[in-house]
Amino acid sequence: MREEIIKLLKKENKISDETISEIKNIDINDFSTVIKELGREKTEYIKSSEIQKDLNTKFIGKELYVYKEVDSTNTVAKFLSMHDAENGTVIISEKQTNAKGRSGKSWASPLGGVWLSIILKPNVDHSRLPLITLATGVAVAKTLERIGVENPEIKWPNDIMINGKKVCGILTEAVAKLNTIENVIVGVGIDANLEIADFPEELQAGTTTIKNELGREGDENLLIRIFLEEFEKISETFYDKEYEAILKDWRKRSYTIGKIVEVREPFNTYYDAYVVGIGKEGALIVEKIDGTLEKVISGECIIKN
Repeated sequence: MREEIIKLLKKENKISDETISEIKNIDINDFSTVIKELGREKTEYIKSSEIQKDLNTKFIGKELYVYKEVDSTNTVAKFLSMHDAENGTVIISEKQTNAKGRSGKSWASPLGGVWLSIILKPNVDHSRLPLITLATGVAVAKTLERIGVENPEIKWPNDIMINGKKVCGILTEAVAKLNTIENVIVGVGIDANLEIADFPEELQAGTTTIKNELGREGDENLLIRIFLEEFEKISETFYDKEYEAILKDWRKRSYTIGKIVEVREPFNTYYDAYVVGIGKEGALIVEKIDGTLEKVISGECIIKN
């Protein structure tokens, strides 16, 4: 995180190579105010004023920072979460240059997409963290429904699909201290006004965009505003511990339940299984070939044709 914050400061001419060489043990914590100020500077495409105008939320997005370009909004969110950022603070960038998905996979984030992270202070046990990812997926799906996308589905645990192709990914990370979760960073990347050709060739066949599905460009600021409203609704459900309500919404939109998948768990454990459902803490319930039931808590599920 340190190097990414220094890179941002250098790019915006807030710190020089000479300064870094003179202060070898530079403390990036001294620059938290500067990082916040950068997030309030003028941007070209995504405007905080447009997002917050008519924003119908109580706490999500009330503190909001928009950047022209960062390595990763999750990195900036982690940094700000350690420097008095409020619960519900949103970090957005018009472009990301080194974004990561689950398992360290790179995430293509050119201009035209929606790349944001939300800082939450949920005060929950580690076992409930997967539900935050599922809840975020529901919020994205409801957002897409509100703008006219038909039947968006959620692929366990963190992808949103339209007609079998990925349009959004989610990365949830905990910021912990002494085994206590202090903050949760929810990263969301939505392929909004992008062309399929904007993506690396190896991703194009399995990727779609909102523009591609609706046949027109949309207002990115409006899309963000709608998402923040939907996210707050479902986050309040989470805070109220109404977990079954979240799971019910998720199951209705599941792309995974009822399919044959290849389960890829950590430490190279691979096997085929039929997806039966989802458990109360967000684990996928699968039936293996020998008839035994298994809980998949982490890993990846590849849909088999």
